Amino acid sequence: MNALSMSGVVKRYGSTVAVAGLDLDVAAGSLLGLIGPNGAGKSTTLAMAATLTRATEGSIEVLGVDAIAEPREVRRRVGFMPDQMGFYDDMTVDDYLLFFADAHEIPRKERPALIDNLLELVELGPLRERPVAALSRGQSQRLGIGRVLVHDPELLLLDEPASGLDPVARADLLDLLRQLRDLGKTIVISTHILSELEPICTEVAVMAAGRVVAIGAPDELRTEPDPTRTIQVRFADGTGETFTVVDDEEQEALLRRLVADDSRPVLEFERTHRGLAALFEREVAE
Repeated sequence: MNALSMSGVVKRYGSTVAVAGLDLDVAAGSLLGLIGPNGAGKSTTLAMAATLTRATEGSIEVLGVDAIAEPREVRRRVGFMPDQMGFYDDMTVDDYLLFFADAHEIPRKERPALIDNLLELVELGPLRERPVAALSRGQSQRLGIGRVLVHDPELLLLDEPASGLDPVARADLLDLLRQLRDLGKTIVISTHILSELEPICTEVAVMAAGRVVAIGAPDELRTEPDPTRTIQVRFADGTGETFTVVDDEEQEALLRRLVADDSRPVLEFERTHRGLAALFEREVAE
């Protein structure tokens, strides 16, 4: 069974075509990375799947429900996280999750245990009394995922959740997504950074100009084998370097060495695959 099926989907804003005849099937229980450059139509695709904007043409089915005909039913079963989360700055972490528990009509007697479990899952328990305005970017993203999970949705649609995170916060986020995948959630997560999602994806869909131009398991999409890993690093002083490692041990040692070097704090630490990068560049160019 597919958790999400989109067929011939078009979205126009006046004369602008944001999505142009998109076809996409996401199997239940999978974690699909929706990858493409800015402007490819990723955010619009997720918003249509979440019923937040209506397709101009085509059909969308979510967990067996017609998303265009029955949007309310879809919203009960889907959790959507936009690329920019909205927070009331004077709310605490606890208040924020309780607000959404109330919005989703979670019975009052169930809310304390629910909030405790969510805070444990996203590792924010010690910060439950902290104002959301005082959270770091990584903590805010984890709180956003906690909010998405309040009503226990079957399908998660996450738009650029790793954007702007430092390497440690990004690793924490990926660990959390692995846990959710292992719990049986179906996850669709968008990014414009090719290497960001590959370690946790069961499938990758490459978008360009409003269409899916390639889809499959990461290994299937590589156009050439690459026995090494390329690590791209960006430092706080604006400089960058590329490193080559051969396995997890060397990759972890490189990150530890760079983080321990106080002369140039690390802002980004990204693994790329030559094969997938070549595919991405070729398909987007076409």
